[in-house]
Amino acid sequence: MNISTKTQLPLLELDLLKTLVAIAERGNFSSAAEVVFRTPSAISVQVKKIEELVERPIFIRDSRSVSLTQDGLLLLEHARRVLALNNEMVARFVTPNMEGEVRLGAVDHVAEQFLTTVLRRFSETHPGVVVEVTVENSAELAERMKTNQLDMALVTCNSANYAGLDLEVIFREKLVWAGLKGGICVEQTPLPISVWEEGCVWRQAALDGLEKSNRDYHVNFKSAYVSGQKAAILADLAIALLPASSCDGNIVSIDSKYNLPALSEYSIGMIMAQDTSCSVDAIADHLRASFAFEQAA
Repeated sequence: MNISTKTQLPLLELDLLKTLVAIAERGNFSSAAEVVFRTPSAISVQVKKIEELVERPIFIRDSRSVSLTQDGLLLLEHARRVLALNNEMVARFVTPNMEGEVRLGAVDHVAEQFLTTVLRRFSETHPGVVVEVTVENSAELAERMKTNQLDMALVTCNSANYAGLDLEVIFREKLVWAGLKGGICVEQTPLPISVWEEGCVWRQAALDGLEKSNRDYHVNFKSAYVSGQKAAILADLAIALLPASSCDGNIVSIDSKYNLPALSEYSIGMIMAQDTSCSVDAIADHLRASFAFEQAA
């Protein structure tokens, strides 16, 4: 009798992922070795093991520093998520009662779509930590991080000048053209659209796409807030560019038969202050874990 067996994929152990993150953050093996309490030679062995497991190079090495390949950057993103999931679970059992205050900034659509559920779950496991939330655009949040007015911020990547700030991608999803379920404005010429504020990369993506496809359009509505975009859609006054996760109920992704220009992904990034407290680190891990679940959904 023939018995078919499935090939078991190798496991990337947490220690290997910790080393990967340490190297990425420190920029060389020696500094990373200090973080994970290993010798530089042991770090080299771990790196070799990682590359053997994934069957491709993840680091570009020179005499002074180490940088990540594109595959390495992808692996780093997942490593941070896996470590955060582990920390989040262990913290439920072994973290003593933690107290403190965290000043968290978030862009509008992240606050509306994700923070209510995420912060409620965090308060259940860390009732002694007070989270103070500021909702602003990415550029303003970046400036507040630079002037130490916030401990951490959730921003839209590529939407502001993040020079000098450590931006970590924690979530990616598609942008879509959204309209009212059963609505008729998408059939009109010129096409009525709602746009975001001046300088917003989503606004530019929408306008550039329509221009390149020679689509006749008219801006009927403008809003810097997702609530405003949704109001325009629900009134069937316009269609708008939204994150896929913002489509629910009567707001739906528009069918491909309307031949609207294709859109790319967008990313949510997390910025953290240089010197963080245990409370800030705890919510950072919680956010990484929560967005990892959203990404897998």
